[in-house]
Amino acid sequence: MSIRTTFASATALTTILLAGACASALPAGAPTIDATGSPTAFNAPHQAEVTAEQESVERVTEGNLVMENIPPIPEAVKERLRQYQNVRTHGFADWSDDGILVATRFGEVSQIHSVTGPMMARRQVTFYSEPIGGAAMNPLGGSFAFTKDTGGDEFYQGYLFDLATGDVTQFTEPGTRNGSFVWADSGDMAVWYQAKDGDPDYDIMAGNPAEPSSVRVIHEGEGALFPVDISADGTKVVVQQYISIQKSRIFVLDLETGAFTEINPDQDLAYNGALFLNDGALLTSTDKDSEFKNLVRLDPETGAMSSYTDSISWDVEGFDLSPDGETVVFTVNEGGPGTIKLLDLETGAISKGPQMPAGIATGVNFNAAGDRVGFSFVGATSPADAYSFDVETLEVTRWTEAEIGGLDTSEFVEPEFFDYPNADGMDIPAFIYRPHGEGPHPVIVSIHGGPESQSRPYFSSTYQYWANELGASIVVPNVRGSAGYGKTYVSLDNGLNRKKSVEDIGALLDWIGTQPDLDSDRVLVYGGSYGGYMVLASMVDYNDRIAGGIDIVGISDFRTFLENTKGYRRDLRRAEYGDERDPEIAAFFEEISPLRNADAITKPLFIIQGANDPRVPASEAEQILAAVRENGGEAWFLLAMDEGHGFRKKSNRDFQSEAETLFLKKVLGVE
Repeated sequence: MSIRTTFASATALTTILLAGACASALPAGAPTIDATGSPTAFNAPHQAEVTAEQESVERVTEGNLVMENIPPIPEAVKERLRQYQNVRTHGFADWSDDGILVATRFGEVSQIHSVTGPMMARRQVTFYSEPIGGAAMNPLGGSFAFTKDTGGDEFYQGYLFDLATGDVTQFTEPGTRNGSFVWADSGDMAVWYQAKDGDPDYDIMAGNPAEPSSVRVIHEGEGALFPVDISADGTKVVVQQYISIQKSRIFVLDLETGAFTEINPDQDLAYNGALFLNDGALLTSTDKDSEFKNLVRLDPETGAMSSYTDSISWDVEGFDLSPDGETVVFTVNEGGPGTIKLLDLETGAISKGPQMPAGIATGVNFNAAGDRVGFSFVGATSPADAYSFDVETLEVTRWTEAEIGGLDTSEFVEPEFFDYPNADGMDIPAFIYRPHGEGPHPVIVSIHGGPESQSRPYFSSTYQYWANELGASIVVPNVRGSAGYGKTYVSLDNGLNRKKSVEDIGALLDWIGTQPDLDSDRVLVYGGSYGGYMVLASMVDYNDRIAGGIDIVGISDFRTFLENTKGYRRDLRRAEYGDERDPEIAAFFEEISPLRNADAITKPLFIIQGANDPRVPASEAEQILAAVRENGGEAWFLLAMDEGHGFRKKSNRDFQSEAETLFLKKVLGVE
C-alpha cells in the first residue's frame, strides 16, 4: 500500500479553515474544496447596455479591491467584527517525522505549521502570500509536498519542501493545473494529474519531486482523471475518472506495460477513491446497489464486489488503510455530522471510533506505525482543530487549540435540525441558528454551492456574528440536489429539473411565515457559487417575499457560464447542468436565466466576485450588475483583483464581512 498525500481531502480541509473565518467567501459547506482573468478580458456578450444612471455610479479602487456603492465602513462596525474575524482554526494535514503538520493562518493566508507534541507551540514552516492547499510527507520522511496557486487562479503547482534545509523545489510545469498527488512507498516517486487550460483531457504524470527533470507523462488521458493510489511494489496506479457526482470510472494503470484497464466498464456507478489491499484487490467506496456509498472490496480482475458497510445507511466519505493492510479507518456523513468508525478487514467487523462531541471529523490518516490516526474535528460552536486517537484504546489526543478572538463561547448558538415540506410532498433537511432573545427576528437564508455540496454544521464565526450581534436567525437548507442524502436526492435538480431546487427556497419562505419568532418581511438570501445562482433565481421568482440578496461568485446565466468557464472543467459542469449546445437545454437556460429575467429583481443586491475566478468567471458578476442597474435596481459591487472563486486572503475577507454587515443592517433594518 502507498502512503498517500492529503491532497485528496484538501477541499474538506479548506472548507473547515474557511468556515471558521468570519468573512469566509462562501457559505459553510461550500466547496473550496474541487486560470487567470482580468476585467479587461471579460467575455460578456450579453451584458446589458450601460445607462446614464450606471455611469453616475463611481467605481472606486482601493488596493486590490474594486467597489461600487459601498459606503465607508464605520469604525464601530470594524471594532465589533474584529474578534469574530480573528478566529483561528487548525486543520490536520499529515503526520511528520517529529509530530504533525497542520494548516492554519498566522497573517493573511493559511500556511503549513509544524507541531511537535500535543498542545505544543506551532512553528510556521511555509511563508507565502498565497494560501497552501495541502501538505503530504514523503513516506521516508525529511520532506513534504504541497500545492499553491496564484491569486486564486487554481492553476496549482506542486512543490517539495526540504525540512532540513528549508529549500523548496517546484516540480510541476508552469502554466498547468496539477493535483491528486500520491506518493509511492519508496519515497522516490509520486504521481498526479496535469490539466491544461482549454483541454478537458487530463494526463497522468510521474516523477521524483526532488528531481524535476525526472517528471514525465505516463498516460495521456481522456476526460478528468485522478490518480488515487499506487501499489506497494510501485508497478500499478489506480485512477479514477470523474464524470459527475453520480458517475465515475475506475482504471488500473500498469506502469511497466502502459496498459490502462477499466474495471466494470459496463456499470454506471459513482466511486470515491480507491486503495490497493495486500492481496491486490481494491478498497473503494461506491453506490452499487445502494442509495449511499459503501466501502467495498473490488476485484480488479473480475469486477466482483463485496460490501463491508451496507448496514450503514449513510455515505462513507473518507477512509485510510493501516500500514499492515489489516484495518480501515473511515468517516461517515450522518446527514451532516461526521463520525469515525473502524473496520477489521479479516472479520468484516465494524466498531465505533473515538468518542467525540457532536460535530464533523474529516481527513483520517494512519501514522507510519499504524497505531494512531490523525484527523480534523470541528463542531457547530467549536472551531476546527487537529486531533489523533490511539487505534487500540481509542484514547483521543488534542494537538491544537483554536483561538476564538476572546469571544465568550457560551454565547455561541447551536443549530437546530429540522425538515420542512415542499410543494411536491417532500421533506427538505435544514438547520437553523436562532439568536438569543424574543423575536420576531430577521432571517438570513444561507444557500450552499456545488450544486452537489451539502450544508453541514461546521463552525462559522460569520453565523455566530449574525446571530449574536445582528440578532438574525440563520436558516441553512439542503435543497433538492444536495449531497449526503442518497443518490436519488442528489439527482433531483439535474437538467430540466434545475428550478426544483429554487422551488425549495419558496417552500422555505412558506415555512418561515409559520414561525412566530421569524420575521417573514425581513428575509435575505445569501449564497456563493451555485448558491449565488440560487440567490439570483430566488430574487427573480420570489422578489416580493425577499428583502435583498448577497450573491458571491454566482452564476447569472448558465449559457454564458458554460461558454466562459475554464475549458478543463467545462465538460464536468455540462454533466450536471446540461449542454448549452443542445437546443432544448439552451431554451431552458434562456427561461431560467437570472440575467434575462433581471427586470424582476427590484430588491437590493450585493454582488461579490474574484477577478481571477476560473470556475465562475467575473463576467457573470459584471453582466448581472449591469442588468440590475439598467432596470433601476440597487446594486452594491465588490471585486478583488487578487482572488478567485471566493476570498482567501484575510484582509479581503475582513472587508467583505464589513461591507456585508452594512448591507445587512440596511436591508434587514437592524442596528
